[in-house]
Amino acid sequence: MRLKYRFSIIPLVLLAGFISLAGADELQLADNAPSRYAVVKGDTLWDISGRFLKTPWRWPEIWNMNREQIKNPHWIYPGDVIVMNMVNGKPQLSIAQGDRATVKLSPRIRSSGLDQAIPSIPSAAIEPFLTQPLVVEQDGLAKAPRIVATESERIVVGAGNKAYVDGLDSGQSSLWQVYRPGPVMKDPDSGEILGYEAVYLGEARVSRAGDPATVTIVRSTQEINKGDRLVPANKVTFPSYMPHSPEKALRGRILSAPMGVDEIGQNAIVTINKGSRDGLEIGHVLAAYRRGETVKAAAEGDNSWFGSSGRDIKLPDERNGLVFIFRTFEKVSYGLVVQSLTPIHVGDVVQTPGQ
Repeated sequence: MRLKYRFSIIPLVLLAGFISLAGADELQLADNAPSRYAVVKGDTLWDISGRFLKTPWRWPEIWNMNREQIKNPHWIYPGDVIVMNMVNGKPQLSIAQGDRATVKLSPRIRSSGLDQAIPSIPSAAIEPFLTQPLVVEQDGLAKAPRIVATESERIVVGAGNKAYVDGLDSGQSSLWQVYRPGPVMKDPDSGEILGYEAVYLGEARVSRAGDPATVTIVRSTQEINKGDRLVPANKVTFPSYMPHSPEKALRGRILSAPMGVDEIGQNAIVTINKGSRDGLEIGHVLAAYRRGETVKAAAEGDNSWFGSSGRDIKLPDERNGLVFIFRTFEKVSYGLVVQSLTPIHVGDVVQTPGQ
């Protein structure tokens, strides 16, 4: 499925000059930040932000925008020239207009070619997560069409194989996504049930209507078997994301990573135990920290190597990366690891940068 990317410099986010927990201090420019930069195909907002700022998620603060302008998105395209000027002692970015001597201190609007606008973050890693249910209520897939048999009674099937589906309305959609009910998502701190994971297995296309209907598996990320469920595939629209820090203190934990990997690196997807009810929104950037261990301090007179009878001491959390939130549900969210200083693990803390 081919996506058409649109990148908005100012979707509903922070206006320039706002004061936030992470934005109250002075912006720090990147080392050797350019005064001008020509956007090229393949750039992302995150890439460009890193050329100008040490903290890329604070990009909105250096565009000279007001609340009215925030309501009307603008776009950046390959070939645009981004110019940095100092205004009242503070850096501001703009897009050059006309010749080199003419610069307007606000992004411009183009009337055509929006499909060529640059995306804000790499799309390949998050595309499969944009339309999938991912989080459902208990028994949320119970009434979905179900695979009742597989081609040649295979134990499992994959791309190119056929399967037979009960309860599928072929008039509803020709392309379907295949899921398996997954584990419960439980808050590691409070024990609250946050939802139930729907594990994405692949896609199937209807090849013959009927009851059961025949489908052909066109994509598989895991083995597909009898009992797996189908959900109509929705058209993928790549949202406009603007990296920005939460305006209030947020603190959560990494719940899981796809495929149950132990060590999580850059461009991996993670789930967070916070959602829209907690104030987390698309575009938020959270700092990840490895939780400090609790050690036993040696009591007075204890000569053992590690100490065994003293008080417990909690070691400080150590910063190990950045997570970009790209999809939110009420109680959980999905994020892309955009920076990994050291391996990130399930259970690590995520919080407002600078908190």
